[in-house]
Amino acid sequence: MKAIGKYIIINVIEEEIRTESGLILSGNDANQFRYKKGVVVSAGTDVGSIGEGDVVYYDKGHSFTMVIGGGPCTVIQERDVVAVE
Repeated sequence: MKAIGKYIIINVIEEEIRTESGLILSGNDANQFRYKKGVVVSAGTDVGSIGEGDVVYYDKGHSFTMVIGGGPCTVIQERDVVAVE
């Protein structure tokens, strides 16, 4: 499987989110955040500065999930990436 153009295929990283006081947010509360974190599985042929294995933060409102190779993968466009670790 290989992404083409400006598309990026990622696996979403589910994180446990803690507040400064140490409280763990529930899944519903965590879904209120606009951005999610994922690891790049395949970067498209026109993607410049993001490569396979990079951890990215992306706008979850502009993503979609599909089943690829028997498991769910999320597809985003390069313009929806806001930060790379």
